[in-house]
Amino acid sequence: MIRFGIVGTGWRSGFFLRAAAARPDLLQCIGLVSRQPDRIDHPGIPFGVPLFGSTEEMITKGSPLFTVTSVKRGFAPEAIQQLAQLDQPILAETPAGETVEDLENLYTLVQEGAKIQVAEQYHLQPHHFAGIAIAHSGKLGQITQAQVSAANGYHGVSLMRRYLGIGYENATVTGSTFTSPIVKSATRSGPPEKEELVETTQKFAKFDFGNRLGLLDFIGDQSRSEIRGDRLVVRGTRGEILQDVVTYLQDHVTPIPLKFQRLEAGPCGNLEGNYLKGYTVGETWVYRNPLAPGALADDDIAVGHCLIKMAQYLKDGTELYSVAEACQDRYLDIVMSQAQETGEQIETTTQVWASH
Repeated sequence: MIRFGIVGTGWRSGFFLRAAAARPDLLQCIGLVSRQPDRIDHPGIPFGVPLFGSTEEMITKGSPLFTVTSVKRGFAPEAIQQLAQLDQPILAETPAGETVEDLENLYTLVQEGAKIQVAEQYHLQPHHFAGIAIAHSGKLGQITQAQVSAANGYHGVSLMRRYLGIGYENATVTGSTFTSPIVKSATRSGPPEKEELVETTQKFAKFDFGNRLGLLDFIGDQSRSEIRGDRLVVRGTRGEILQDVVTYLQDHVTPIPLKFQRLEAGPCGNLEGNYLKGYTVGETWVYRNPLAPGALADDDIAVGHCLIKMAQYLKDGTELYSVAEACQDRYLDIVMSQAQETGEQIETTTQVWASH
């Protein structure tokens, strides 16, 4: 049983709660921390999760293996610092920090012995996990390019870096934006009440690492729009991934095209339940759902996978997504935003966490 607590009661805390509810034999949220412990509308209520008025109280009464920080942007450094002082292992929600100074301070905590990992889940979403596995299977040869239009900011950077196999190498970054009209999309609160034409901003960025190229393209409405989909291209010397198809050379004149097949329990009379089993490419399983048979959306599966991998990190040191990685992705995100706002070409520099 993986017992964890959560500091924060916002929208993101719901992802961790749903993952635990889907696999109560594996995951248990022992409590939420709020500055308003008497509130009666907190997200833990549907799941029977209690609310505590302080981090110390939750840790003392609930004895979690680790605690998730899921607070508003800008409040994470304070929450992480407090947990570190209590010698509590931390799974920090993204972003790892707002500024480079925040990132340096967070890395210092790790250097001083704090056990921290970061809950970046996009590379653990089933289709991306499968794609990254194929990208680094050798079938595509040397990976030279990744075009990612699937996530914003540091999330997009993390996917680009994973697909390319980039560590802490420096890059030349250029960026631009384009504003255009679109029918208003849904928000966290649900679909719009009426049709309305609004302006949306598309952000482009190019990361030239010398021998590898990353291209990011994301439109503000993309996450919930019914008419703006995600796109992915990963290119190597012997093949490429184009959306849900991988094509590689068996020999120099024989291409082998294969689809990423999503396998699910439940459809067409299947009586196993209603859950994702995994992904195959040809005869190879490239992803198996670690939360099966829990019925969860892909992003909830990825968040639950973060919880499982955090427990594994505490057991044997295998990292989920290190503070150094999180710092690098957020740093590249900061540089990308500057390039998009100014139109200038910016050279990244080696940061302190690159020695990780």
